[in-house]
Amino acid sequence: MDLIIMGESKWMGKRWEEMDTDVLVKIFKELNLVELSPVSQVCRLWRLACSDPLIWGTLDFGLLKSNFIQTRASPYIWVDDRSDKRLAKILRVAMAISRGNVNCMIFHYNLYMKDEHLHYISQRSPNLKRLVMPAWNRISRAGICQAIERWGELESLTMPTIGHPPYIMEGLANSCKNFKELKIMGSFDLLFASAVTTYLPKLKVLSLRCSKVTMGALQCVLNSLEHLEVLNISHCLLFEMATNGRRQVIHELDNKALERASRLREFHHCQSRQCVACQRMMLDEGILRWYRYEDWFWRRDEVRSLDLKDYGRLFGAQCEMLTSVD
Repeated sequence: MDLIIMGESKWMGKRWEEMDTDVLVKIFKELNLVELSPVSQVCRLWRLACSDPLIWGTLDFGLLKSNFIQTRASPYIWVDDRSDKRLAKILRVAMAISRGNVNCMIFHYNLYMKDEHLHYISQRSPNLKRLVMPAWNRISRAGICQAIERWGELESLTMPTIGHPPYIMEGLANSCKNFKELKIMGSFDLLFASAVTTYLPKLKVLSLRCSKVTMGALQCVLNSLEHLEVLNISHCLLFEMATNGRRQVIHELDNKALERASRLREFHHCQSRQCVACQRMMLDEGILRWYRYEDWFWRRDEVRSLDLKDYGRLFGAQCEMLTSVD
């Protein structure tokens, strides 16, 4: 409301620095990470509003990728130094503004962090409950174990196939007492299944979507995880080794497996030759080459709580371009 008093114009509303925090949070939710950075430095009230949990509940870096080339030697990836520095800078800004209020963190399957990146975010996001990190090539065993120890409230993890899974399953069992959801992207054999059933017997949700799964591993899960409520094997390449040593692909589950799965609250499975996702799995021989397909394809999951839906506003396409490496 504008009032003209003695030739002067006066505003009866509040000034920006006096606005209610709730109002500021609603406004700042529309900004991305690059825009929030200078806004958070305006004044103490604005910085407080910029770090509100409603803004930072989910930090989705699903569009952020490393500039890399594949190599023949371990870790089979070489990442450009500028790409590492870019990631470190983005993480510093995000952690500084969020002030420990991030509950869910999502990374792209082509974002190759190092131990120092993981160490930095694990120190500054103590309340993390969900981590989606499909690429571990450059992360050491000590690095991931140290991070897991700090994330005592972690409930959900999306991870790649690793060579020796028992250590990470044991770490989750020892440090994350409320852990209940696990998603594996890659392959799932009897060793992996045994590690899960041994250390995470109370696991409630398991997704193996678009993975290469042995029938022995599937049977182990169905027989041993008594508390399991939801299992997703949609578009998996299921196989077993025949007596002649050759791999035999399974296109239909037998009655015994279906009977065991019937006790679950949700059982998602699809091994259809007419399904596009299943066709892709057959074409890629069980190890899906995600880069060949739509950008959103890797984010989907038939389990609602694991589906990543659309990219978040905090690091959308515009933000990705503004922070790109020349």
